[in-house]
Amino acid sequence: MSRPSRLLALALLAALACGSAAQASAKQSGPNNSNLNSDLFYQLLVGELSAQSGDNGSAYALMLDAAHKTNSPRLYERAVELALQARNGESALEAAQSWARAYPTSLDANRYLLQILIGLNRIAETQEPLRRGLAALPPAERAAAIDLVPRYYARATDRPLTASVVEKALAPELGNRATGPAAWASIGVLRLQANDADGALEAARRGVALNPKAQEPVLLALAMMNAKRPAAEALVQKYLSGQPQAEIRMAYTRNLLNAQRYADAYAQTLLLNTEKPDMAEAWLVRGSLELQDKKVAQAESSLKTYVAMKPVPADAAPSEMDRGLVQAYLLLAQIAEQNQRPDEALAYLSRIDSPQDALRVQSRRAAILAHQGKLAEARALIRSTPETQPEDARAKISAEVQLLREARQYQDAYEVLYNATAQYPEDMDLVYDQAMMAEKIGRPDEMEVLLRRVIATKPDYHHAYNALGYSFADRGVRLAEARELITKALEFAPNDPFIVDSLAWVEFRSGNPAEAARLLQGAYKARPDAEIAAHLGEVLWSLGQRDEANTVWAAGLALSPENETLLETMKRLRGKP
Repeated sequence: MSRPSRLLALALLAALACGSAAQASAKQSGPNNSNLNSDLFYQLLVGELSAQSGDNGSAYALMLDAAHKTNSPRLYERAVELALQARNGESALEAAQSWARAYPTSLDANRYLLQILIGLNRIAETQEPLRRGLAALPPAERAAAIDLVPRYYARATDRPLTASVVEKALAPELGNRATGPAAWASIGVLRLQANDADGALEAARRGVALNPKAQEPVLLALAMMNAKRPAAEALVQKYLSGQPQAEIRMAYTRNLLNAQRYADAYAQTLLLNTEKPDMAEAWLVRGSLELQDKKVAQAESSLKTYVAMKPVPADAAPSEMDRGLVQAYLLLAQIAEQNQRPDEALAYLSRIDSPQDALRVQSRRAAILAHQGKLAEARALIRSTPETQPEDARAKISAEVQLLREARQYQDAYEVLYNATAQYPEDMDLVYDQAMMAEKIGRPDEMEVLLRRVIATKPDYHHAYNALGYSFADRGVRLAEARELITKALEFAPNDPFIVDSLAWVEFRSGNPAEAARLLQGAYKARPDAEIAAHLGEVLWSLGQRDEANTVWAAGLALSPENETLLETMKRLRGKP
């Protein structure tokens, strides 16, 4: 379309808008002719010409004047658009306010007005347009709109003021059983953003009290769920004890995973599999946790159930392969590999058609080669894998180190990491791994230097505190400092079974075997692991409970028959593994 034709079309659209406004008015107050005449049409045309020539100020003035003359919603909207294009917030606000005064129940007018006021950071003035906009919605749509309110204010700078203004705007909804839970949840989200956690929790409670089956307050409680807010989790658990939506239970399960509460997460997946057996994600999480806990047969069954629910579309592009399927095939390949079925493992890997996962696939193939005694070929395979993403170079280093660690080639692993940390000195994960290898090759002093470097650079790196503290405890030195370091690690990761294991080892080395046994039994229950089994068995052995120690060791061997710590402990105390 040529420029003159386009301008004429815009003017005609404006003219039609005038007619539409007149018709709408006629429906309410009787016949009324359109206000459009030749002068007004010319004004609209000049306004569009001005906009096209870059004179947005004149275009805006002409369009807003035309909107006032015709009372046309379309012309008010066009005036707002012109002001926004000119990045003139005050003019946009003037047009939106005129539009809202002319049409107080207009959803579009109130939406524009609200967004402009927020953009200008005039939060205190947003109460009325927000209230009017929500009131204009049909009751059936209001709760969903209320749920979106915190997103409108995402860029607001005064968080406490925002929470206060929104609460006042939502006041008419707060006692309504249908919309009140969503209103309290939105208020709670804004309070939480204002660092008012107690107020947010109270909002969640108020929402639940209005309707115990409502999801919005429970989702707010989920967002607050952490070790310092047990009352929030109590709200979630109360909801889950009824007839919950499966998606809420799945969200709770993800929170438990993030908190490393794997036993609790696993219990939730079992409930999900019963309540909603066709929820594929629950089977994937269940299978992953079962494999982590060395329940290999159960893991294989769960993962195969997931795969059966997630067929790959014939026309799916490689980059679009379902992320869950990639994970499932990798885990199934790992299981097949552990069960001495390398051909089956390779078959699972061949099903993964995802360029972004090429390194993960090649790493598993390399692991199969390494287990076949072809370590040099395995390392070459990883090194030759193309780097398609920025992080691939470092991931290749970690994959090669993992191969060497599993093959107990600790000196080679240390050398790879030594070169890597010289190349990436700011990567604390690599520095941490180098520290672990330094210990393996008998350099505890170097390990300490490296771990203190990690702690100085990343004070919240709890693995470093734990590793250093455990190293002191294992060598029976600086036990008071070891306790301080491990206690610090627990502040960042409360109840982590491996850190609790380290604390128990401090107790044991400090001459408190009964307390050590108590801690280790809790850690082993939370996370059955060969390393924890080795320590628990040794403590029980020292307490004269040798049958119990042998039982724990046997369970540990079943979990990991080649665990070095477990084998060494059994040989040292029993004279044989």
